[in-house]
Amino acid sequence: MPNYRRSLAAGGLYFFTVNLADRGSDALTTHIEDLRAAVRMVRLARPFVIEAMVVLPDHLHAVWSLPERDCDFPTRWKEIKTIFTKRTGLSGGRSRSKRIKGERGLWQRRYWEHRIRDEADYRAHVAYCWGNPVKHGLVEDASEWRYSSIHRDMRLGRVPPEWGAPVEGEFGERQGA
Repeated sequence: MPNYRRSLAAGGLYFFTVNLADRGSDALTTHIEDLRAAVRMVRLARPFVIEAMVVLPDHLHAVWSLPERDCDFPTRWKEIKTIFTKRTGLSGGRSRSKRIKGERGLWQRRYWEHRIRDEADYRAHVAYCWGNPVKHGLVEDASEWRYSSIHRDMRLGRVPPEWGAPVEGEFGERQGA
């Protein structure tokens, strides 16, 4: 069995890519209110700051800032996935292993996590979140995508309304995705 190592740093900044098991699904956007509720519930119990986030039909990207003495993002993701799955009642293909563990098969078990190293790394990952719907051909302009923190950041003056930086890199996504 692989030994997955996570870069756990209390109070750290992290970038995540979290996928549904069925990469052709639209469950995340179809059930966006359930996802928002799951995130809200987990944030109430285990606070964190969403620096940036974008939800696409079958995956999401997020940049989180954890509290000063806290590094437990794995539990937060587990709880978000569990609450969303229970609220929607959705399931997916289930291997024997998933059945034994009581998993519904909706989410990929693992997710991509990257500890943000510096300001340039932070800016690149936030921009990746904002630009991801354009990369996937869902919209022509990042501000057209409804399920993105870019709207909050525009309202707060963190990004100009005409923002359109090129999106480069893979940031935890499949090649060609």
